[in-house]
Amino acid sequence: MINKLETTESNNFENVLIALADPTRRELLDLLALRGQATATTLATSVPVSRQAVVKHLTILKDSKLVINDRVGREVRYKVCPQQLSATAEWMVNLAADWDRKLEWIKSTAEEDE
Repeated sequence: MINKLETTESNNFENVLIALADPTRRELLDLLALRGQATATTLATSVPVSRQAVVKHLTILKDSKLVINDRVGREVRYKVCPQQLSATAEWMVNLAADWDRKLEWIKSTAEEDE
């Protein structure tokens, strides 16, 4: 289990992918996206884990910059922060395009040799 994720820009894509690897965290993100914002207590009523586990999952999501929180009185409300998810998706699209170019080069090189 990851206790603390580093948040430097060079490794944040890795942190996002690690955070998204867990199905409970993906479910929490979906719930937050649907509701706009929610407390850990509210979220815990919709997932099959304890409130304490929800808080730990939300901490990982926060450390990877996928959610932000805001204190309102005694409540801590969480909401999705879509910028990091969009940046990670863009990185993945660019990575896939780079691999497509490399594979096309390998294919054309192999065909030339025939």
